[in-house]
Amino acid sequence: MMAGERRTLRLLVTGGGTGGHTYPALTTVMALRDYAVGRGFDFDVLWVGTESGLEARVSAEHGIPFRAIKAGKLRRSPNLRELATNVADMFRVPIGVLQAFGVAARYRPDVVLSTGGYVCVPLGVASRLLGRPLVMHEQITALGLANRILSRFARRIALTHPSSIEHLPAGARERAVVTGNPIRPHLLRGNVDAARRHFGLAHGFPLVYVTGGAQGSRQINTLIEEILPALLTRAQVIHQCGPDWIGRFTEAAAALPAELRDRYRPVAYVGGELPHVFAAADVVVSRSGAGTVAELTAVGKASVLIPLVPSAADEQRQNARYLAEAGAARALLDDKPTADRLLAELDLLLRDPATRAAMAGAAQSLGRVDAADALAQVLLAEAEAVKAG
Repeated sequence: MMAGERRTLRLLVTGGGTGGHTYPALTTVMALRDYAVGRGFDFDVLWVGTESGLEARVSAEHGIPFRAIKAGKLRRSPNLRELATNVADMFRVPIGVLQAFGVAARYRPDVVLSTGGYVCVPLGVASRLLGRPLVMHEQITALGLANRILSRFARRIALTHPSSIEHLPAGARERAVVTGNPIRPHLLRGNVDAARRHFGLAHGFPLVYVTGGAQGSRQINTLIEEILPALLTRAQVIHQCGPDWIGRFTEAAAALPAELRDRYRPVAYVGGELPHVFAAADVVVSRSGAGTVAELTAVGKASVLIPLVPSAADEQRQNARYLAEAGAARALLDDKPTADRLLAELDLLLRDPATRAAMAGAAQSLGRVDAADALAQVLLAEAEAVKAG
């Protein structure tokens, strides 16, 4: 390289389908860009995913070049309805591998990041065939099927939890590093007053933030609907119910007694206000997916977790149990938790600020606010090793 000539770090990233795979990838890309520029590199990135996955929209929103490939999902125990889909997907897998190989061969990345989802398998295979280092990130405690495959030849295996090491094949464990699960950094910059202004919150009442994810959760919504008047005698509530439920809960709000009505704010979706909602919330009611757990621990919030059951490898219940055993959350682990149980758990936290504070502190002790930086440094080390070689 001639004096003064700038080097380019080329990252190929794959992962998506859901926010749990997509947003850690996005956050890591942004962190790696900053590290690369700081080391004197120009930074180039290409995201590979499926046309229908969340990654296609998110990459476009952030100006990241995107290539779509075919990908097939292997359902290990398909029902009759899924059997035909499983057969069709078996044919998509080799097509996806060929497409992935073509994309990777033309792009020639210095390093490949995979964050999960079945679209990662073709790119992981292509990286192996081309001799490009693959860094695989796993968000959940147990490995998903795609990452179980990729772990056998990934150069580095980045894990969210130390307990995940025992789920790796024996020969892969020495390549593992615990980085945590990257979260969007703006979530750490919330402002309580901004939340109070935006939602018209009152002083003097603790705030419960209820969320079932972007689309809402039928189970959580139904439980909240049943306990809503009683809950509002104890707290004010921001309820992200999802777009399909907002009409129903707007009507429920209007039917509340006048003295309770101003304490309830149903919304279809919480977007840019989420950091402020987290800052203001005293208790969060939510699912317990990997991304949610990473956010709750990073911001340090007391929570009542209602895991989605069943989920892959019973992941959400494992996450909820992990936090509950650490004193970092309360968890409703039954298949069909009751509204009375939810109200009792909330009542315990709302009546005792000291208990809430202790739980929030325990949650924050489990958080990794530097997870994106840690993962970016792993990627940078692998990329620099390629360039040095």
